[in-house]
Parts: sequence; structure tokens; C-alpha cells
Amino acid sequence: MYGLWRPRVLGAWRVPAAGPVILAVNHTHNIDGPMLMGTAPRPVHFLIKKEAFVGPLDPFLRGIGQLKVDRASTDRAAITNALGVLERGGVLGIFPEGSRGEGDFASLRSGLAYFAVRSGAPVVPVAVLGSAEARGRVVSALPPLRGRVDVVFGEAFAAGDGSGRRTRKALDEATERIQRRLTAHLENARRSTGR
Repeated sequence: MYGLWRPRVLGAWRVPAAGPVILAVNHTHNIDGPMLMGTAPRPVHFLIKKEAFVGPLDPFLRGIGQLKVDRASTDRAAITNALGVLERGGVLGIFPEGSRGEGDFASLRSGLAYFAVRSGAPVVPVAVLGSAEARGRVVSALPPLRGRVDVVFGEAFAAGDGSGRRTRKALDEATERIQRRLTAHLENARRSTGR
């Protein structure tokens, strides 16, 4: 990441040094996941769509601890594997919007809330800014070479309400809390980076 681009990492100290944690990352470009993996202060295990696990990428992604998920159905194996990462005190990376888009956290899926409430792991919002910039691209599928990409870590927070409830209503409420925190973090990150 540092050879091809100029990542600027802000707030990495906010990621707890030990114990389970979930990194909730906005997603506007293919490079967002690898950028975070290359700049995070701890190894990150992402839930990645099964379509990415093809050819030589399959053993590579598995080898670096990434988790395959079938987004077309409730993938119980992926859920078990993700919870296992958290039970072992690891870092789970999630794109809470489910796929690339505007990266504004406008429509979150309930998966992030489920993992946060079920595991009790704190959530750290992460904004990756500048990866979707089109000006100056040499290769259309990549951000401009040597271009600056900002990775901004926010304050860790608990998604649950402290009651331990795992009902549909509790998950919906947790999703709303998460969305407010992620949106606020994204606004602060844009303001602090000038993006």
C-alpha cells in the first residue's frame, strides 16, 4: 500500500490493542479492504464475497485469514467463522453496507449489529477517503498512483444497549445506533482531512 499510494493513517491508536474488535469500514472502491489491511495496527479478518475467492486469489485470501461469505443467503459457516475470530480476541472487518457504493453509511445491513451485539465486541468506525478519486488515474480500476488515501479510525463504542437482548427489535435499535455513530465519524473524518 505504501509503495503504490501515500496512505495517511489517522487515529490508529483508537483501535484497542488487544481483545475482540469490529472495524466498520465505508466502501467506495475495491482497494478499501486491502488499504485497511495494510495500514491497520492489528491483523484484520474481513468477510469477503465468495466471488473473490477464485483462481490464485483463493489460497492467498484464505492464507491471510480472510473469510468467504455467500451474500445470496444466510451463510452459517461465515457467521460461525466471524464469531470465532471475535471469540479468539481478533479483529473482524466489515463493510456494513454490504457492497461498494457511495460509502456514506446510508443503508446498513443488520450483520454488523448482529456480530457486535452477539459478541459484545466494541465497534471502531473507519473512513477510507480518496480511494474512489478518478482524477489522475493511470489504471481505471485503481486510485491514482502515489495519490493520497486517508484511513481515519474513530472512537470505539458499544453497539448494544447493555441489556444483553438479542431480539429483532434490539438488533434494529443497535443498527440505528451504529448508523448514527458511523455517519458522524464519516462527517468528522471528511472535515479533518478536507475531503
